[in-house]
Amino acid sequence: MFDWKWDFAFEILPRLLGATLNTLMAAGAGYAIALVLGLVLALAQRTPVRLLTAVVREGVEFIRSTPLVLQIFFVFYVGPQFGLRLSPWTAGMIAIGLHYAAYLSEVYRGGIEAVPKGQWEACTALSLSTRDTYTRIIIPQALPPALAGMGNYLVGIFKDTPMLSVIGVAELMHTANAIGSEHYRFLEPITMVGVIFLMISLPAAALVRLFETWVRRKLGMIR
Repeated sequence: MFDWKWDFAFEILPRLLGATLNTLMAAGAGYAIALVLGLVLALAQRTPVRLLTAVVREGVEFIRSTPLVLQIFFVFYVGPQFGLRLSPWTAGMIAIGLHYAAYLSEVYRGGIEAVPKGQWEACTALSLSTRDTYTRIIIPQALPPALAGMGNYLVGIFKDTPMLSVIGVAELMHTANAIGSEHYRFLEPITMVGVIFLMISLPAAALVRLFETWVRRKLGMIR
């Protein structure tokens, strides 16, 4: 039978809620980096410069093929040997943003390739510049099909923030472990962390699906 103590749970709740804010900030900052950098990586794989395309593609595959926790360690502990000294928070944001940028670049690429060939031909016939072709025609049509993947990675990046605890970022899991070590009780803090993640992840996933449906309906893609 579980030895659950409600008084202890209510005592540690404020600390966990404060850590939840840090977790949300970490997820938001990392996702913002991934959104922008992912699009850059996707477009870099479509340049006429074959060497650049090959380098970017191999870089994306390398990042996707290595664990996030390894990349976090590399940025924080190996970076200083190359003159890159970062705080745990900054290093964590860079690592998690770069990691998910590689995945989002594939989501963007799939969306771009889903744009009908006739749209590209029309842009060529109208003599649109590369910039106008992407910003005014291609990307607006590529984003709706990519929304599902983008939403999945938003939830995924939130669930991966506990990995930042390995370099001392005070997110939810790091705080729960600290509380458990201080009081020699892990049942309440770890359980509450799981509940908090569920309370945020499930509504976030539902909101992403609703937003995707709204966008598709707005664009006349569904009835």
